[in-house]
Amino acid sequence: MKAKFHSFFMMTAATFVMAVGVYFFKFTNHFTFGGITGLAVLVAKSGVISASDFSFVANMVLLILGAVILGRKFVAKTAYCSILLSVLLSLFERIWPMNRPFTDEPLLEVIFAIVLPAFGSAILFNIGSSSGGTDIIAMILKKYSSVDIGRALILSDVAITVAGFFVFDVKVGLYSCLGLAFRSVLVDSFIESLNLSKYFNVFCSKPDEICDFIVHELNRSATVSEGHGAFSGSQKYIIFTVLSRHQAVMLRNFIREADPSAFILISNTSEIIGKGFHSV
Repeated sequence: MKAKFHSFFMMTAATFVMAVGVYFFKFTNHFTFGGITGLAVLVAKSGVISASDFSFVANMVLLILGAVILGRKFVAKTAYCSILLSVLLSLFERIWPMNRPFTDEPLLEVIFAIVLPAFGSAILFNIGSSSGGTDIIAMILKKYSSVDIGRALILSDVAITVAGFFVFDVKVGLYSCLGLAFRSVLVDSFIESLNLSKYFNVFCSKPDEICDFIVHELNRSATVSEGHGAFSGSQKYIIFTVLSRHQAVMLRNFIREADPSAFILISNTSEIIGKGFHSV
């Protein structure tokens, strides 16, 4: 129950952050990068329907389509975030109507329009969820065709972004291109940052004391192997372990006092699969 509550809380918080970035910074500036919300900005220009309401309708249609074609299991993973995002966008529009951007600094606005949704998306991807939209279209295409999904989605995003030049003006189009260029890079960077761990290779002569600290103080495990120094010829032990950033600082400080002659290699890693980290 604790794990489910944590997952539910993270999905809610991430979707809220996405909604804030999309409504308050993307919609008000008419930035057209990014899937359904980018298309919503173009459609809203006609005056027939607002960007928030179009996003709601489009996401609901895609969810129903996904449920019919991909099954209930798919909907269970995606429906909550997709519905919550759509509801929040419509709610923001009615509670806080935005007739103009927050500031007169388009560059500042586009930064928030990129960073907030990218951060929210990274959290959702990290816990195995998504906000729906073009992800549903990608899953349907993957099931029934041999189309390169990644390339198809990129081409559709480029087409929507380029349309901003014609529907609005050159300035909006250029800022939208900037957003498209940096969005995917930021999502990947945020995911790596969220999963960042420290991989230790410790070459030492006192493995027992260090391993005892790792197991009993840091509640982690380690692997020990024997080795010989190529220059000195003396017997050494190599300790392999993976820790969080906070634990890494604690272990480094402990080794500094317990075995000052130890040689330590510390690497950043974001793909740790196994007990205590991500499951297979």
